Amino acid sequence: MFSEHLTFYNVVTKSNKTFKRSKFRNIFTDFFVRVRFTCYKRDVHSGIQFARAVVDVNNCGRNILNIYVPGEMFTDKVLESVTFKSNWKKERSLTSSGCQTSELFFEEKASQSVKRRDAKVQTEDEGDKFFGLAEDKSGGLGEFLRQVEPFMSKVLEKNWKSRAFDDYTVATEEDSSSVTCAHRLTNTELNSEFQITSLSWNSTGAVIAAAYGRYDHEDWCTHKSSLCTWNLDKRNMNENKPDTTLELSCCLMCVAFHPANPAIIAGGNYNGVVILWDLSREDDMLLTTSGLGDDSHREPVSKLVWIPDPTSSKKNRYALMSVSADGKMLLWRIDRKTKQLELHDGFILMNQSLPKQLRKSRNMRGDKEVGVTCISYNCDDKETFLVGSEPGAVFKCSMHAHGEPAGSHVISSVPLKSPVTFTYLHHHGPVYSAEFSPFHRNAFITSAMDQTIRLYSMLQVQPILTIEPGEGFIYSTKWSPVRPTLMAATTETGYLLLYDLRQNQPVPVQKLEASTNKAPTFTCQFNPKQTNLIATGDGAGYIQIFRLSDELKTSAPKELERISALVDIAVE
Repeated sequence: MFSEHLTFYNVVTKSNKTFKRSKFRNIFTDFFVRVRFTCYKRDVHSGIQFARAVVDVNNCGRNILNIYVPGEMFTDKVLESVTFKSNWKKERSLTSSGCQTSELFFEEKASQSVKRRDAKVQTEDEGDKFFGLAEDKSGGLGEFLRQVEPFMSKVLEKNWKSRAFDDYTVATEEDSSSVTCAHRLTNTELNSEFQITSLSWNSTGAVIAAAYGRYDHEDWCTHKSSLCTWNLDKRNMNENKPDTTLELSCCLMCVAFHPANPAIIAGGNYNGVVILWDLSREDDMLLTTSGLGDDSHREPVSKLVWIPDPTSSKKNRYALMSVSADGKMLLWRIDRKTKQLELHDGFILMNQSLPKQLRKSRNMRGDKEVGVTCISYNCDDKETFLVGSEPGAVFKCSMHAHGEPAGSHVISSVPLKSPVTFTYLHHHGPVYSAEFSPFHRNAFITSAMDQTIRLYSMLQVQPILTIEPGEGFIYSTKWSPVRPTLMAATTETGYLLLYDLRQNQPVPVQKLEASTNKAPTFTCQFNPKQTNLIATGDGAGYIQIFRLSDELKTSAPKELERISALVDIAVE
């Protein structure tokens, strides 16, 4: 509407410049003009009415113009107020409602436990009974015993020294020489992906634990292995499903049950960590770990063994010794309050302890660590122990040895020193097993990659007896817990060999297939309580438990004298 009026009136700017009607028309004709009124006033002197407007031409800039308008165009008027309803805002309406649940019913009942009644019975009192021999007032019985006693004593002593019945065995209806496979255990969920790296029986002899892992690592271990246990006394035991399965983030290389507590078990993994579990717990069975750090192993844990706690005079107090490929032998104690593993003492095996021949072949400095593969403690002297090494050397060691300290590059919170006191003739390859005899303090056996089993006396360098089964590597050797001359060995070809040192020829008395598809048999363990059982673990993940014959589980007369004569005569 304003543009129409502008065509009839002049427009006056701030500089009082007047645009003619025709020229102003051209402006509104040629350009887009936006006009907005800002105020209206009357000049006091001239009485001329002006309307101030803001003019925007083609969105290119604003000009403020004073526009002359006639008096009748703008007048003051008051209009009535007008109201209107909003198109977007609506009135809010509220509604109340309710609901009711169905009627609830309550009922109370009482129960009563089973009634019990105690009753007592009493045997008839027969009074004090007197038991005794009839009196011999004649004195004939006493005289007779005095006469025969010297002769009877002489005959009994003669029988005790006689060897007439050394090879005599009592015949039974069953074949006493047969060995049967009682169980064949495996964890089918692992699909034969892992090998049995270690076995251990608990203190009752009813439960066997198996460590699942692998020996063929080329780099860091990323396997998800497990620890499995079976209770052989359990009714309806499932041979293909363990009673307990504990999953681990890397391969488990060794396990060892506590000697007194059947629920406590220790394990060592590929990353060098020592772990303790309590199988009696229902939820979290993990007790504690050694963790990773300067006080732990830097290489896979090779072996674990429980020994009497050297700091305690009480029985059934044990410490844990772990050995590893990093050369460390660490003694752990369990804090009774915190239940944590604490490093109590430690040793280290170094290159300077090796025989000269092995030192030259390795061409390493003297304080360089040597990997430890196995350990065994003496049955009589708990301060003396054996260790086998990766280069093939076998060492006699002492808990109180004060050997050379570890190099400055080895960091530990406890001082590490060499425990070696004596070195034996070495094997030509890594030593897989070394074990003291449980019956003779000086006898021990070893096995190695050089495919031999050796019987040593602790008092001499050379082995007493060397056996070559011809079945590849000998991974494990164990003494029988009941027979001083019986020992077992497992081979690369998957056999369990049983040797009796009473035999004149070093040939096995039993050769048993202990694996599936000729897979290597890495470990074996006699049952210390149920002495007729021996378990083997192979490279396909199977555990076979053999039931030994009466002949193999029963000690023969003079058997201890045989092993003593064999060891002691060799020393002389």
